[in-house]
Amino acid sequence: MTLAIDGRGDLTLEAFRRVAWGSERVELTAGTQATIEHVRAAFLRYAARQAGAIYGVTSGYGPNARRQMGAEEAERFHARSLAVGAMSFGDPLPDRVVRGILFARLANLVEGHGATSLRVVQAIVEMLNGERRVPPVPGEGNGSAGEILPLYHLFAELTDAFQMEIKEKGPLTNGAPCAAALLADATLAARRRLDLALELFALSVEAFQAPLGAYDPALAALWNDPDAGEIMRRLQGLLAGTGGQRRSFQAPVSFRILPRVFARTLRALKTAEATAAAILPAVTDNPIYLPPDAEHPDGRSFSTGGYHDSHAVPAMDALAHEWADLCLLCERHATKTLDHTNSGLPEKLSKNLDQVAGGAVALTYAPMAIVGFIESARQAASTTLLPGAEGGAWGQDDVVSPIFPAWHKQEAAGHALERSLAVLAAVASQALWVTDRAVPPALAARLEMIRASLPPVDDLSPRNLGHDCDRLADTFRAEVYGG
Repeated sequence: MTLAIDGRGDLTLEAFRRVAWGSERVELTAGTQATIEHVRAAFLRYAARQAGAIYGVTSGYGPNARRQMGAEEAERFHARSLAVGAMSFGDPLPDRVVRGILFARLANLVEGHGATSLRVVQAIVEMLNGERRVPPVPGEGNGSAGEILPLYHLFAELTDAFQMEIKEKGPLTNGAPCAAALLADATLAARRRLDLALELFALSVEAFQAPLGAYDPALAALWNDPDAGEIMRRLQGLLAGTGGQRRSFQAPVSFRILPRVFARTLRALKTAEATAAAILPAVTDNPIYLPPDAEHPDGRSFSTGGYHDSHAVPAMDALAHEWADLCLLCERHATKTLDHTNSGLPEKLSKNLDQVAGGAVALTYAPMAIVGFIESARQAASTTLLPGAEGGAWGQDDVVSPIFPAWHKQEAAGHALERSLAVLAAVASQALWVTDRAVPPALAARLEMIRASLPPVDDLSPRNLGHDCDRLADTFRAEVYGG
C-alpha cells in the first residue's frame, strides 16, 4: 500500500506505524506538491524584500546569527555539506526509528512552513521509499540544543547530492522530528507491551488460583476509575471459562492490585498516544515561515524554540516508570507462587525442583533473576531533567534537549520488563503443569507459546533455565516490535 500525504493532517500515529514500522510507501498528492512550490515562491519574494537578517537564511547559525550575509556569501553558506557537523557517534538507531524520523520530518514541509523546495521534499519521500540511501543515525552523543546532530547524519548525503539553495538545508536539520518519532515509536511498543503483560499476569492469576472478585468490573464505578474498569473487563475476558477450585481466601496484595496498577499504566499509554498524535504533525522549524495572508501579504518569518519539544520526555518517563513497577509485580507474583505456604500449591513446585539433577535446575532461584531486572528498570525510570552539562552550551545553544536519554531509558525499562515477564511466565507455566490444569481458552495459545520456548521442568530434563528464559524474552521482544 501507499500512504498519500495531502497535508499535515495525514501524519497520524497510525500512518507512522504503517510507514515507520510497516515500511509502506509514501507519495505527495498533487495538491501538496503545488502548495510546497507556491509557498516556496512566496518565501523567496519575502526574503528578497527583507532589510534585516533571517536566521540561517541570510545570517549564520548560532553565535554568527548577528551577522548578515551578502548574496554571494549566502550562496556558499547554503552549499556547505552537513557532514561537517555530524559529530555524534555510537550504536545506530533501529531502522524503524530512522524511518519514523524521516516521516515526522515531513510535518515542517508539506504545507510550506519550512519554505524549502519541492525537490528536497521529494528526496525525503525517496528515502522513505527505498529509492535513495538512508544513512545510519547514531542513537548516542546527541547532546545538542535541538536535534541537529542526528539530523546532520541523516541528511548530509542528501545535501551533497544537490547544489543546495537558500532555505533548503535549514528545514532538514531544524525542528523536532526526532522527538515526535521517538515518542511515537515508544508508544507503539508500549501498546503491545501492555497487552503482553496483561495476558501474562492473567496467566499468573490462573496459576495461583487467585479469587476473581478483585477483578470484578463493578468495582470501577465505586472507584470512579474507568481505566480500571477497562482493565478488569479485559482480565475477566482472559480468565473466562476457568476451571477447578479457586482458593477461598484473598490473594496477596500483588494480585489484588493488578487493576489499579494496570489502570495507571493504561493512563500513561493513553497520554503518550495523545501526545504522539499531537506532535507528529506539529510545525517546529526555526526559523518558521507563515505563508501570506490578508494581513501579511508577504508572509512572516521569525525564530522560535519550537524544536525543543516539551511533551515527549515526560510521556516517555511515565512509560518507563510503569515498566519498572510491573517488573516488581513480576517478582512478587513469582515468589508467592513458588512459596507453597502462601500459594497453597503442591510443595513439589518449589521443594522438589530445587533438588533436580543435583541443583542443576532450580526454579526457586527464578525470582532472584527478576531482582536484577527490577534494578535495571528502576535506574532507567529516573526522571529526565534538562541536561545541566556545560559541554553543549556553546554560543546561543545553552540548553540541551533531553529527548534521546528519555527514549533510551524507556527502552531499557521495557527490555527489563520483557525479561521479567519471561521469568513470571516460566513460574506460571510450571505451576499449571505441576497441578495438571488447563487454562481458560483465551490463554491457551499463550501457554502453548511459552512452553515452545520453555518446556516444563521435570526430573528428566536438567538444563540452564536462564537460557530458556532468555529465548522466551527474545520472543516477547519480537512480539512487541514485530510487524
